[in-house]
Amino acid sequence: MASQLKVDTITGVTTAGSIAVTGEGNSTTTNLQQGLVKAWANSNAAGTTISNSFNVTSLTDTATGQQFFNITNAFSNAAMGGGTAQTSVGNEFIASSNTTSQVRIYAFDGSAYQDQSVTWNMCGDLA
Repeated sequence: MASQLKVDTITGVTTAGSIAVTGEGNSTTTNLQQGLVKAWANSNAAGTTISNSFNVTSLTDTATGQQFFNITNAFSNAAMGGGTAQTSVGNEFIASSNTTSQVRIYAFDGSAYQDQSVTWNMCGDLA
């Protein structure tokens, strides 16, 4: 018989914000908070509208193919851990010059910046 656990809050015993989860193969543990996506968004091709998002307040279209997403709850440092993104036509994407409260996405087709729909996510430590 399967068990079901229903809770509103999970808190670590030793450190409230640290919960170890046994990983695949049962030989290692992963810190739950470290493994969560902390922000993500999807924008339209013009770079003017956020279609859907988490922990993102707004979008600034600074130039062709250059979108700056503003983060609701800032990261602890500008490195922000890693991230992924996908453009609407599979062209190159660059996430650079991040600050603790902004993710800068550039869509580049190999020779020029292009306006494209962008979907991205970031991991890392929130402030």
